[in-house]
Amino acid sequence: MLLENKVVLITGASRGIGRATAIEAARQGADVAINTFRDDAVAAEVVAEIEALGRKAVVFDADVAQPDSATGFVQAAVDALGRVDVFVSNAGICPFHAFLDMPVETLRRTMEVNLHGAYFMVQAAANQMVKQGDGGSIVAISSISALVGGEMQTHYTPTKAGVHSLMQSCAVALGRHGIRCNSVLPGTIATDINKDDLADPAKREYMEGRIPLGRLGRPEDIASVVAFLASDMASYMSGAAVLVDGGAFANFQ
Repeated sequence: MLLENKVVLITGASRGIGRATAIEAARQGADVAINTFRDDAVAAEVVAEIEALGRKAVVFDADVAQPDSATGFVQAAVDALGRVDVFVSNAGICPFHAFLDMPVETLRRTMEVNLHGAYFMVQAAANQMVKQGDGGSIVAISSISALVGGEMQTHYTPTKAGVHSLMQSCAVALGRHGIRCNSVLPGTIATDINKDDLADPAKREYMEGRIPLGRLGRPEDIASVVAFLASDMASYMSGAAVLVDGGAFANFQ
C-alpha cells in the first residue's frame, strides 16, 4: 500500500498508461481523480475498477491543451477528494507523420497537448501542493523518444524531451516546498497511441527483437514505476529520469 490514503491525479487516464496508473494507484491505497477527454464510457469503466478496489474516484472531462482545464481539474479533485498529494502528467498524442510535409496544425496540436498541457497541469497541481504546505510528488510521463530520434516523430520527440526538462526545472523550483518532480521514460509500450504502427507483424517483430527482454512493454510496467516514484519510498528522488524500456536503449550494438 505505497499510496495509502493519498489523493492521486492523473491526466489522460481513460486508456493505456494513464488507465493502468489510475488502477495501480487505487490498488496501492489512493483515491484517484482522472482527467479524460470525450471518452465517457471508457472513463466510467476506470471509475468502476477503482471503486471495486474500495477507493474513491472522480472524473474531469477536459482538453489539457486548454490552460483553464488545469485549474478546473485540480479544483474538481480538491472539491471531491479534499487535496492533491500526487500528480501524474500523462496525457499525450503522437499522430505519426513525415517531417518534410508536416501540417502546421499537427505540429501545433502535438505541442499544445504534450508539452503545453503538461506545463499548465503541473503548474496548477504545484500551486495546490504549495497551498497545502506539506509537499507532494509530481511524475511526468516522458518517453525514450526524449533520448532518440524517430523519422515519423519529429513533432513528438521534442515534446517528450521538453517534459523531461520540465521535471528537472520543476525539481529545482519546487524543492523548497517539499515537492519532488521526476519523469518516467517508457520504451515501446503496447497502447492505443502506437497500435496502428505495431499492427504490421514485421514491424512488431522487429521492435521486439531490439528489446533485450524480448517483449513490448505493458502499461502496467510503467504504472508500477510511477507508483514507486509517487510514494515515500522515493523520498530522496527529485529531478530524476527513469528509463523503463526492457533494455532497448542499451542495445545499440
